[in-house]
This record gives sequence, structure tokens and C-alpha cells, in this order.
Amino acid sequence: MKRSIIWLASYPKSGNTWTRLFLANYLMNAQEPVPINQAHRFAVGDAVVKMYNRVAGREIDPQNLSLSLRLRDGVLRGIVANNADVNFVKTHNARVAPEKIELIPDRYTRSAIYIIRNPLDMVLSYARHYGITQEDAANKICHPDNGNLPTETSVAQYLSSWDMHVKSWMAYAPWKRLILRYEDLLDDPETHFAKVLDLVGVPVDKERLQRAIRFCSFDELSRQEEEQGFIERPEQSEKFFGKGQKDQWKTDLDPALAEMIRAKMGETMKRYGYLE
Repeated sequence: MKRSIIWLASYPKSGNTWTRLFLANYLMNAQEPVPINQAHRFAVGDAVVKMYNRVAGREIDPQNLSLSLRLRDGVLRGIVANNADVNFVKTHNARVAPEKIELIPDRYTRSAIYIIRNPLDMVLSYARHYGITQEDAANKICHPDNGNLPTETSVAQYLSSWDMHVKSWMAYAPWKRLILRYEDLLDDPETHFAKVLDLVGVPVDKERLQRAIRFCSFDELSRQEEEQGFIERPEQSEKFFGKGQKDQWKTDLDPALAEMIRAKMGETMKRYGYLE
């Protein structure tokens, strides 16, 4: 078995889909923007029920959390079985082991790209995405047992709190990791997306890099979503691609919630430059 999985890992609403679409546009050397609904062909999600059904040989009940966990190894083994050098896998899971089952096993892992975003901004996108109040969103991202409940199409995802998620992915691992700050991708996409290509092992061609960045701009992604919808948008969310800005929390987030997030997760925020 090759250790071929490159994880595209992040807490929800932190730039994972943006990074996937950048990679799709760059690796295809696309001359026009890759359709957003093709994103899943470049990086499979690790929570897709159909993959678990395939391993089980029948339709499973995603509400059966223990069963999904037991099938996970078979799902990951199926991904690496194609013998490719690289398989991109999108995950929102923390690097944890519920019921002693490692969600991110070293034996299949080549490396990881971990995308981190200021939780004060991320929580606003999170609230919109899941159709919940800012207060509910803030409580969830601060809670060690936070997760995405299973749906008809997705198995459960074990997120934990934002800071536990970051710590889990930044803890020692015997494989390479690249940490990308969402804000740095916004401010200087050429420098930071080039680091993604370095980690993957792809030569950086400046013109191709600039084109791929243009093709995955938020204006372009929003335009496509308006025209054709986005299959990954949850029902309760009006739209998947927001403004993609930073520091919106300064005007849009209830100051009491900002204070709570800082109080609970300030140490990790400080480490990654989100607190003075």
C-alpha cells in the first residue's frame, strides 16, 4: 500500500474548497475556470456515504456511528488502492481516534495541507453555512465535542473545538505538513499557493500559477455558484461562497461572543497571529 493520501484539512469554512479549486485549476492547466461542481473529482471527501456503502457492500445507516468508524479503514484503503503517487482527500475531521479508530492514520498518509482561519471570522461563515445563530456557532466552535452530525449523504465528522482541531493537526506526525493561514492566501496568494505546489511536488510555473489563482477567485466562484448552484452547499445555507474577506468580525460579530472566543481559545489564536 502506498502512503499516497495528501490531506486537505481544515475546520469548516476556512478555505478548504478554495484550495481544492486552486489545485484543480493548476493541475489541469485549465485555460478556463474548472467548474466548481468538479471539485470533488480532484479531492474526494472522507465522509461521503456512498464510499462507506461500497466498502460495506450494502446501504448503511449513517446514524450508526460505530459502523461508520469501523468501515473507515476500508474506505481509506480503497482510496490508496489505485496505486497513484498522490490522492488528495478533503477532511474536516480532527486528528483524533473515536472508539480507538484513528481517523487520520499514518499508514496511508503522505503529507497534509492544513488551512487555518481566524476563528472570529470563521464563526460568521460557520453560522451562515449551517443556518444557525452566531451565538450557537460560537458555542459550537468552542466545544470539545463539536462535530457534524451524519446526514443521508455524509457520515459524522469529528471536529472538536477550533483550538483542539488546530492542536491535533499540529501535533507531531511522521509526515510533512504545510500550515496555510487563510489570511495569507488572501494577502499574497502567489507566495502561499506556490507552497502548496512545493509540498505536492509540482514545479511552479508563474504564469500558470497566476491563472489558477484568477480562476479560483471568490468573484469567479460566486459567479459560478449563482449560475449553476454548488452541489456541496448544505440545504440550510443560502450560498456556499461568501465574500471571502478577513476582519469582518470587527463589524459583524457580537463583541461579547468575540470576547468569549478569545477567552477560551486565545492561546492558540495568539500562536498563529490572531491576537496581539
